[in-house]
Amino acid sequence: MKTKFIDEEIKYIGSQLAPHWIYKNFKIQGDSVVAFVGECEVKLTEMVDIEDVINNEPIYSKSMLSFISEQFGLGLVEGVLRQRLLITVIKESLEKRGVFVVRNGDDLMINNRKLSVSIATKSTTSVLIHTGLNIISEGAPVQASGLTSELEIVDIKEFAQEVMQRYSEELEDIVLASTKVRGV
Repeated sequence: MKTKFIDEEIKYIGSQLAPHWIYKNFKIQGDSVVAFVGECEVKLTEMVDIEDVINNEPIYSKSMLSFISEQFGLGLVEGVLRQRLLITVIKESLEKRGVFVVRNGDDLMINNRKLSVSIATKSTTSVLIHTGLNIISEGAPVQASGLTSELEIVDIKEFAQEVMQRYSEELEDIVLASTKVRGV
């Protein structure tokens, strides 16, 4: 899996969760994950999570670390499993830094405050995953925590690169593990 941290600030509005967005914008073809920092504002009209639409829960963050992944040849259930793997990698990366994190499905919570948003969906050609972590918690529409504001993680780029590298290695290791067993 190819990984890249995008240095330019990008406002995540939901439309980026689209087939070939990574390829069209950053010339990275195939299975990939990119990360970037920017404001996040997903209006109900751009929401993929129907439950959030029904509950009238738009997403907002003044500053968010976003991960977008596109992976080909998968069904939606496997895509959700890979989304949960990404969430688990993030959780482990935070715990390595001494942060106590509770995972509930695809949500990460710090002291009963929401750190993350995440969704996996299927396009006609691929599975798409967006996971966002608040950097600053102020202004969020829910009780939120933030990487910098509460957790004192100041090198967001280094953290993002570590997460993407570990995620990529986990996926490669899963495929490799499937090649070392004989069928029965």
